[in-house]
Amino acid sequence: MSGSSHDGVDIAYCEFVQRKGNWSYTVPLSITYDYSESWKNKLKNVYGASARELAWLDNEYGMFLGKILSVFIRESKIKPDFIASHGHTIFHQPDNHFSTQIGKGAPIASLTKLPVINDFRSTDMAKGGQGAPLVPIGDKLLFGDYDFCLNLGGIANISFDDYDGSRVAFDIAPCNMGLNYIAAQKNKTFDDDGKLARKGKVDMTLLERLNSLDYYWTSGAGSLGREWFEKYIVPLLNRSQISPEDKLATFTEHVAYQIGRIVAQYPGDCLLITGGGAYNSYLVERIKEAVTLEVNIPEQTTIDFKEAIIFAFLGVLRKREETNILKSVTGASSDSVGGVVWLP
Repeated sequence: MSGSSHDGVDIAYCEFVQRKGNWSYTVPLSITYDYSESWKNKLKNVYGASARELAWLDNEYGMFLGKILSVFIRESKIKPDFIASHGHTIFHQPDNHFSTQIGKGAPIASLTKLPVINDFRSTDMAKGGQGAPLVPIGDKLLFGDYDFCLNLGGIANISFDDYDGSRVAFDIAPCNMGLNYIAAQKNKTFDDDGKLARKGKVDMTLLERLNSLDYYWTSGAGSLGREWFEKYIVPLLNRSQISPEDKLATFTEHVAYQIGRIVAQYPGDCLLITGGGAYNSYLVERIKEAVTLEVNIPEQTTIDFKEAIIFAFLGVLRKREETNILKSVTGASSDSVGGVVWLP
């Protein structure tokens, strides 16, 4: 799994068991391969690339994934059944019916000598869906003990059962994507533990402008991408003349407010928080103030690798030819068995 924060590639070696219809999992091994500065620059600067450059990077990134996976498998002395790869999202434009994740499956399969499942979004989008979020089926079947599953990654997204028992999920707001953007103004890659935000003061003018964006008041399935962030959030942040610390405090408040606004509309008692934002104690504090729920922070492996674990699980469901993408989540015309299989 590679997320929108451009931190690195999360690899989780997972084992899944189904007993009496209930799924469980263990993660014997997991690791994050940090991106080199070269790869960070390639991924961040690809949005304006030519068709030739994008095609080259798709294959090059697939080779990169194949190489690091081969090393991980060899050094760990494991024998996986297959590899499930999300790839790295370059474009996500559901309104235009397309989403692009680079990391071609053929070189991964060739280098690892293992079957590879990737491109999980295309089938759903062909059915009119958003192609995202994809983790809710895993939330429902692996983390069903929690009423709400909140992931604080580059984008904050949430998953839960609606009043009728159907799974609902959507992107709430940019999260680390915005916090990291502001932290860069202090020559930092991120705001460690929210220490800078804690020093700042919330600017009500900026907060109101952020909270007034149309996305937050549009009903139905919704997903966000870097394009939306750069089009709507970045100009508001750049236009504001307040300090980076105040911007961080304000953006943190914005994220917490949007999360609180959403969960207040649905029944439930407990909230699971995972993703990098779970390590930001100031952000977690503000979320706790914004919700009237029991907030649960799990062990480190689940915090760091929950999305990678669920993509492995999506691969399991694809191999079994069982539904792994829910129309109730994406807005598609029907559920899907998503994923393209590449044989070595």
